[in-house]
Amino acid sequence: MKKKYLWLFSVLIFLCGGLNAQQNRLFWDGRDWNRVARKVEHHPETIYQVKSAYLKGALDGKLYGYLKTWSANSALADSVFGESTDYLTTRELIKNLDYFYENSINGYIPVPAAIVIANLTATRVPPEILDQYITATRNWINTLHLGLDTLNYSRLLEEKYLKYNRKEN
Repeated sequence: MKKKYLWLFSVLIFLCGGLNAQQNRLFWDGRDWNRVARKVEHHPETIYQVKSAYLKGALDGKLYGYLKTWSANSALADSVFGESTDYLTTRELIKNLDYFYENSINGYIPVPAAIVIANLTATRVPPEILDQYITATRNWINTLHLGLDTLNYSRLLEEKYLKYNRKEN
């Protein structure tokens, strides 16, 4: 059993390490999601294991963020983490994300946002509301990427250095 988890961890590291270092990446997106099958030679059980491991980690991270925020400000936590992400089982969620990412225009939508979209779809949110959410997500991720592309890394490092030195003094 331990070897199985070690192997799964190795596959995840391999997938993360294979990302293009020249490109600013914030999240796993549909391109990464669809790449899993090729990386594990289309082995169905392994595809499921890698995708479910990612989803469980993402959902555990959301729960951790909610609990940390809730301890400081419960109203803020409820408003920030209000989207339902646990309506579907892991297997159903994987199937819905596979379907969502078949459409190449959704390829750059981050998996965490696609999880919300899959759950909204499953709970039968009206299509016009769902389309607004998808459009807002596309605009948001595009804005983030543009900001990263124009980011001055030397200035960012200098600011971090100055901030750290102020704490030391």
